[in-house]
Amino acid sequence: MRGISRASLAELEERLAPLTDGGQTAAALGNELFTVAALLARQPVLRRALADPSRPGGARSGIASSLLTGRVSEAAVGLVAAAAAARWSAPGDLTDAFEQLAAEAIVAAADARGRLDELEDELFRFGRVVVSQPALRTALTNPFVSADAKRELLTGLLAGKVTPEALRLITEAAVSPLGRSVDVSLEHYAHLAAQRRELLVAEVRVAVALTEQQRARLAMTLAATYGRQVRLNVVLDPRVAGGMTVRVGDELIDGSVATRLAEARRRLAS
Repeated sequence: MRGISRASLAELEERLAPLTDGGQTAAALGNELFTVAALLARQPVLRRALADPSRPGGARSGIASSLLTGRVSEAAVGLVAAAAAARWSAPGDLTDAFEQLAAEAIVAAADARGRLDELEDELFRFGRVVVSQPALRTALTNPFVSADAKRELLTGLLAGKVTPEALRLITEAAVSPLGRSVDVSLEHYAHLAAQRRELLVAEVRVAVALTEQQRARLAMTLAATYGRQVRLNVVLDPRVAGGMTVRVGDELIDGSVATRLAEARRRLAS
């Protein structure tokens, strides 16, 4: 993705993070987003309409909402509407963005269930199996083999032998490759799992909810400070009384009004 699309994806990832705290919720949302990605891949007219820079963002968002409301969860509708309102370098980037968000949601589900290391290892190992077994690779990449047949093949091979998240991502790599080979898609998904395992988590306490732009700027600032990607867990806390406090591991960055007032009182009393 080029600059504009990359920035839009980053904002959507910030929106996604608080929606994937629970394993079941994250998995369900990931499945919905994969469905959206597949829809956009099949419908070039719709894809172009949602990414058309000549239309106002609100109009594009309205199209997405009217199309999906009642068919997917409110969380998924909100993400699709936000994506439609964003700017994209090319219509295809919108499809790629939803595939990325869907995979990140499935990875988050594995993380919430304590299976992140297993997921990364299973994706890597199955990718090597695909490379080393031409017959399997042909079966999974043959355009004349139906999606249902590929699903059935993978379920028979892997059900009960890998985590549900791995089976979901492996199946997606085979059924909806979006122009990539199966092994390249699996490598990409394994990389997402590795990235999440290396994420720093920042607990941010604020008195007033942050806007999406504020969340994105804060995440980028913290990433630049620590040299690693940072996931924000934002907590509304009226005791902060303006500003915010940020805790990353054992380090506390306190910029709240409440703390500054308490410090002033201590100085006056001494």
